[in-house]
Parts: sequence; C-alpha cells; structure tokens
Amino acid sequence: MKVVVTGATGFIGRALVPALLARGHTVTALTRRAAGATGLATRVVETELETAAPLVPILAGHDAILHLAGEPVGGRRWDARQKQRLRDSRVESTRAIVEALGKLDPRPRTLVTASGIDYYGYASGPLDDDEVTESDPPGDSFLARLCRDWEKEARAATPLGVRVASMRTGLVLGPGGPLAKMTTPFKLFAGGKIGSGTQWVSWIHLADAVNAYVAALTDDRYTGPINLVTDSARNAEVSRAIGHALSRPSWLPVPAFALKAAVGELAETILHGRRAIPAKLRVLGFAFEHPTLEEAVKSALA
Repeated sequence: MKVVVTGATGFIGRALVPALLARGHTVTALTRRAAGATGLATRVVETELETAAPLVPILAGHDAILHLAGEPVGGRRWDARQKQRLRDSRVESTRAIVEALGKLDPRPRTLVTASGIDYYGYASGPLDDDEVTESDPPGDSFLARLCRDWEKEARAATPLGVRVASMRTGLVLGPGGPLAKMTTPFKLFAGGKIGSGTQWVSWIHLADAVNAYVAALTDDRYTGPINLVTDSARNAEVSRAIGHALSRPSWLPVPAFALKAAVGELAETILHGRRAIPAKLRVLGFAFEHPTLEEAVKSALA
C-alpha cells in the first residue's frame, strides 16, 4: 500500500512510519522541514498543509492518508494567536486535504486522522465513574470544539467514497512525548498527583497506538470515531505508576492553583477528565500488547 503520512516527525509519527515500512508499505512523509525527516520514509516531501492545490499532485497515486499533523497542544501558553495555530494546524489542514482528494480521480480510498479524547465533555464531578464511548456527545471546551470541527472536516471525505476513521487519542505512554514532561518532577523527588488526583486519565501505550493506526489503515471495519485508549485511571494512580517505575516517591502533589498559574487555560484540561474506554476497539477484537497501567508505564520508561 502507498501511504501519505503528515506529522511523520511527531511523537507518534516517528514510531508509526517505521512500523508501516516494516510491514511492506511505501510511505511518503509530508513535513515543513525535510531535513528533519531525512531517512525516515520512502520519500520525504517538504510542503505546507494550508491549501489544497499543492497537495493534489502529492496525494495522487496513493492508497491512503494518515493525517497526524498538528501544533502541540501543550507547546505554548494559550492566547488567541496560539489557539488559532492549534485550530489551523488541525481543522484547516484537514479541510485542505479533503479538498485535494475531491480533485483526484482515482483518489486514495482511506483517510485516517488523529483526534482527541478531549472531544468529550469533562466528568460531571470528581467521582463520576460513567464510562465514555464513541457514541457520547461532544463537550463545550475549547479542545472539545476543536476536535468536533476537526472530525467534521474529515467526514467531508465520506461522500467522495473515502473511508474515514478519526482516532480520539488519549495520553500516549512512550519514550519521550508527554511522559517525558510528566517524569521530570519524579526524577527530582518532587512527583505526585495533580490537583485532587481524582480526575480520570485515558491512556494507551505507544506500541498499541501504532498498531491501532496500522489496523485503521488496513482494515475496512475501522470507520468513524474510535477511542484510541486502552483504559482510564485516576491521575493519582498514574502518578503512583510513574513513581514505581522510576523507584521514586509520589507524595508531593501539584496544587491546582500552581498549575493554573503555570499553564493558564490548559490547566482545566489537566485538572478535569473523563473515563473514556475503547468500546469500538473491543468490538473489533483489537489486542493490546500493554493492557495494564503499571506495565505500560514501566515499558514506556524502560
């Protein structure tokens, strides 16, 4: 299969592209800086994802698109300009890709895009144990609206005869990535729960995330929104698992007010959560390599 991958140099992309190559697929990586992707894929193309016209000849002749590109959510403090960057890098880039698909005949048969667990609303209270599945409605936070609009643009490819899957991704546990920032306080013997520690964290190991993306690419049963999570755990449980894996204490909490002072509006996403479960992946019979939190964290930090 000939596959185009955007965001190939990102946290998931750098693990996913080699997995595709190992399975015999041909990969064209789209990136803003080709030098950063040297040797990563079969072919590297330097391009922006702002408009459809440049993408038409690039997408031609391919079987599928994996759209992972997006400005890092926690990369900068959220002001109006940063929120617009987050939106443009996801919603507008997806719109450009779908517009380009409409100009092709034949066209790629499959579009798999990233999305986020933040699509859903926050739990109604700190002890809300209700499970959240793909059939639950969207929330009203900034990230919820972003994910909703992102997926809407991707679904616009369906009338073109393109199979669309949107992977609502939770916290991905792997070398580097979000876990690298989370472990820093523990390495300094200052780790612990964040806020009350009762908020839910939906998680998945990087290897399982990669395998699920590959399955979504190759298995026609993967359509619509898919919760890309293994399970959900309380923030305090995640903190204890990190402490155990690093042989460090996890007794020093991060007060909610301190987090809000440090990262602003983003703190609301960290201090609240939802108990998302992989309902569709279970129905599809997806087999997780790392099904338990303790083992997944330990493997990710090995």
